[in-house]
Amino acid sequence: MKIISLSDVEKKEVHMEGAVGAWRQLPLGSGDGTPVYSYRVFTVEPGGHTPYHNHPYEHMNYVIEGSGALVNEAGEETPLKAGDFALVNPDEKHQYRNKGDKPFKMICGVPKEFE
Repeated sequence: MKIISLSDVEKKEVHMEGAVGAWRQLPLGSGDGTPVYSYRVFTVEPGGHTPYHNHPYEHMNYVIEGSGALVNEAGEETPLKAGDFALVNPDEKHQYRNKGDKPFKMICGVPKEFE
């Protein structure tokens, strides 16, 4: 078993082309012996966003705090707020944007091979 507070997890800036004001934490991952999934936490600062990208695996998200939007391949934005879940299927182009004046924070579950 492992129990850890998010406040004790190192926060690293996302250094991917197109990322602005995005940070990543890895509270549970393959280094902890996770059998299938890893949980990452992304924090996007006001006015920031993740890269507009796709990948060959699904990820499941849960918004912890703040308000934002999930942008699809057509450029359409779907609003998100604390308490919302989102699923991005494999190969779907997407981006998360902070649409509020406070940090937008979400849990992102991915297969451990892609943490």
